[in-house]
Amino acid sequence: MAEEKDKKKDLGELDTDIHIISIPELESRLGTSVKTGLDDSRIGPLQDEFGLNRLKPARVKPGWMVFWSHLFSGFALLLWIAAFLCLVGFALQPAGQENLYLGMVLIIVVTVTAVFSYSQDAKAAAVMEGFKDMTPQMALVTRGGKEQTINALYLVPGDLVRVKFGDIIPADIRIIESSGLKVDNSSLTGENEPQPRAAEMTHERAIETRNLAFSGTMALEGSAVGVVVLTADNTVIGKIAALATAETTGKTPIRLEIEHFIHIISTIAIILGIIFFMFGLVVYDFITNVVFTIGIIVANVPEGLLATVTVALTLTSLRMKDKKVLVKNLESVETLGSTSVICSDKTGTLTQNRMTCVNLWHDRKVSKCVTPGNKVADYDESSGTFQAHVRCMALCNNSVFEGNPENMALPVLQRKCTSDASETAIFKMTTELDIFNRDVEGFRQQNDKLHEIPFASKNKYQVSIHKIQGKSQLLLCMKGAPERIVARCSTIMINGVEEPMTDEMKQVCNEANEDLCKLGERVLGFCEWWMPESFDETFVWDKEEPNFPLEGFCFLGLCGLIDPPRAAVPEAVRTCQAAGIKVVMVTGDHPATAKAIAKQVNIISSETKEDFAARTGRDVSDVSDTEVDSIVITGMELRDYEDSDLDQVLNNYSQIVFARTSPQQKLQIVEGFQRRGDIVAVTGDGVNDSPALKKADIGVAMGITGSDVSKNAADMILLDDNFASIVRGVEEGRLIFDNLKKSIAYTLSSNIPEILPFILFILIQIPLPLSTVLILCVDIGTDLIPAISLAYETAENDIMLRMPRNAKTDKLVTPRLISFSYLQIGVIQAAAGMYTYFVVMGDFGFPPLSLIFQGNEFDRKNGTDATIVYAGQATTLEQRINALGNAQTAYFVSIVVVQWADLLACKTRKLSLFQQGMKNMVLNFGLFSETLLAIFLCYCPFLDIALGTRPIHPRHWLPALPFTLLILSYDELRKFTIREFPGGWVETNTYY
Repeated sequence: MAEEKDKKKDLGELDTDIHIISIPELESRLGTSVKTGLDDSRIGPLQDEFGLNRLKPARVKPGWMVFWSHLFSGFALLLWIAAFLCLVGFALQPAGQENLYLGMVLIIVVTVTAVFSYSQDAKAAAVMEGFKDMTPQMALVTRGGKEQTINALYLVPGDLVRVKFGDIIPADIRIIESSGLKVDNSSLTGENEPQPRAAEMTHERAIETRNLAFSGTMALEGSAVGVVVLTADNTVIGKIAALATAETTGKTPIRLEIEHFIHIISTIAIILGIIFFMFGLVVYDFITNVVFTIGIIVANVPEGLLATVTVALTLTSLRMKDKKVLVKNLESVETLGSTSVICSDKTGTLTQNRMTCVNLWHDRKVSKCVTPGNKVADYDESSGTFQAHVRCMALCNNSVFEGNPENMALPVLQRKCTSDASETAIFKMTTELDIFNRDVEGFRQQNDKLHEIPFASKNKYQVSIHKIQGKSQLLLCMKGAPERIVARCSTIMINGVEEPMTDEMKQVCNEANEDLCKLGERVLGFCEWWMPESFDETFVWDKEEPNFPLEGFCFLGLCGLIDPPRAAVPEAVRTCQAAGIKVVMVTGDHPATAKAIAKQVNIISSETKEDFAARTGRDVSDVSDTEVDSIVITGMELRDYEDSDLDQVLNNYSQIVFARTSPQQKLQIVEGFQRRGDIVAVTGDGVNDSPALKKADIGVAMGITGSDVSKNAADMILLDDNFASIVRGVEEGRLIFDNLKKSIAYTLSSNIPEILPFILFILIQIPLPLSTVLILCVDIGTDLIPAISLAYETAENDIMLRMPRNAKTDKLVTPRLISFSYLQIGVIQAAAGMYTYFVVMGDFGFPPLSLIFQGNEFDRKNGTDATIVYAGQATTLEQRINALGNAQTAYFVSIVVVQWADLLACKTRKLSLFQQGMKNMVLNFGLFSETLLAIFLCYCPFLDIALGTRPIHPRHWLPALPFTLLILSYDELRKFTIREFPGGWVETNTYY
């Protein structure tokens, strides 16, 4: 166990010293030159050794294997067994064609259903193919001293490549030279803050150091030259993808439920078959007994249910696609409905993945900015401090809009820009201001930039120096970490006037910074300095070491930026919580930011230990687990957790945020919840999410921002990247489970009236009231459309107020459902069938008592004489066959008539029919279609040859009607009692 855990920790880590060794050693190890690159003679052998620079595709089952699994797995296998038994029955009694017809039709049903299911999987796979385009097409490489553009697939270790703003890094590269290169590592680490890259090694961990840039990440600004050190599956992204592939997925809950249902039905069928086979040996010959035993077993198999389940899942997946959710695996629809825990990534899932300026602080007060959720700002544009503040923000910034007409036609906040998220947010905010005539780029052109010091994490500031139009002095603008900016200022601007920066004022600035940080905002400070006239346009600026003062400035204010939550997420989280689903944030972002966003989206709504301690004046260590419900755990803390420690946290806290987590820790969290018996859904968009997506009971990837690896690992894809779509998916998943229960309850009810004729045929030897062919007409004829129509039934009003179903106890088929279908509704239906049978036989001159012990001779010749005396009257074989045909047809019709009531009863599990209404037009059509089909089977010429039906007298439709009313009345009374006396005996024993 410990070895397996250590192995998981190693996966996805870059175990190498390639970032530590010197440049000469790097050149020696890779056989390259940082000036001229690889010699042309080495390219071929290296390509043979390392292959193409692309991730190894995930193993995909061949199409024929997928089709085979649909054809011979689960419920389909049970139908194949039933078909085989029918063919055996035909082989034993070739004179009777019924078993042959039944066997052939079952084979057709299974095959058509398999084709249908396979086609749905193929459509989802085709959409997935459309997502594939992750590897960059071209790369700028130097080989043999010549710079050339090649397909990135042909890169090899040792290649010297040049990357620039906008490029996707084509492989893992060691940086040799950097000109302000910043990369977006969010797909690997979950952090959306741009990461600078430089030639110097800054950390022993390869994933943390700045002199490595990783395959699949994007260059946000600047440029660099580097040496390819790892390609294809050896890259960090390749290792994480391998980790996702290594994780195995278990069976879906609905697959387990269907298997459970098969076991129940098979057991009932086999037990009944064996019991009545033993009884039959006393009465009939062996061959006849085997044939009727097969009939009993086949009658227990709801042949149309496979098609019902498949169509119900497909319909739901199509509805979800309309709601921008792509279902890759039909069965995963119901899994989402069973979910008890959602582990959600933050960036791009709960948030918009778009940094936004939300607050400005100057003149000792906070002003709101224009954001998607706040259309009106409350700052005073006439304030001198405000004007200086935003001028600094506009000038000390390199972001510009992408110049294509389509982009420029969009609203400012929706336009794409050519810089990192923070600079883009500031640029958009200042562009909205009238004081720049809504043209910051034009304002910059009027105020030329003479010199710049790019932002570096070592200094945590950025400087730009400008020639201001109409001014003789140059203006220095600086932005950076607030504490660094405040420390470099000797004055502060208040209401447009410079005042001394006293210790008290520094404290005020630092407290303002802390207050904004507590809101989850990334805070930047801004200051300016009007330079002495000795610094003019002719001054020679030193690009290596600043040759001008970097202190004594005037502090202007702060800017708070945040990646805002999606508007629909807070309500979606509340809905999940009302439905008993725990929503947990699992992110690579900073704990303070994660906590603030969690509060905004309602994942955290109560105090953490830190909050409680601050409010009560106690030490954090003195606060017990029982005093708070919320907790924020960092990856550093989680690294030291044993499984038991994690289990304790998951059990003790209802509101949890995991921050600064690694891909392996996300797996650890998912496994922790699964140990508790939770059904876990994981959402995410980055490569770093893919192992957890694969391990989860259901993985949900993002369609727009999601990486190729995460989409391959997931079961569902949110085409609009909207977390709120998950809530709709949960409701659809719960609805499909409810509706499948209803379909099964409806379908199984007719089993009892189908089985009883065979039981009575063996026990008291009456002529068989229902043939196997007419059983088939019910199961895959009249019952099929009504059963499918229940998939269209709308949700009952408490569907999102229930707790998630317990997969161990709340099965698709429960003893209460069996009791409802078999012992309650089924018994009434069987009584209706037998009553109708005896009425019709009596009308033809065969009283009930005269039929006992006549079953074996009733429709056969008595030697050479076909005449038999019944109730004092001589009857011919033709008369008896005609009477039995009419009685069997009427029995079949009686099932259809009572199934009207059964269908209406199964519309709801708790609500009254009058509360739910008859808005389901597909169900209304089902009532009409089953009646029309029954009429067709009864009165269509020539069907008497194939099915043995007869055109029964219209009055023989009537005997079952009282039983129909009895079913409706009984079920309404049962549901009324359940609603009025929740938790009572009726609900406990009959609510399925």
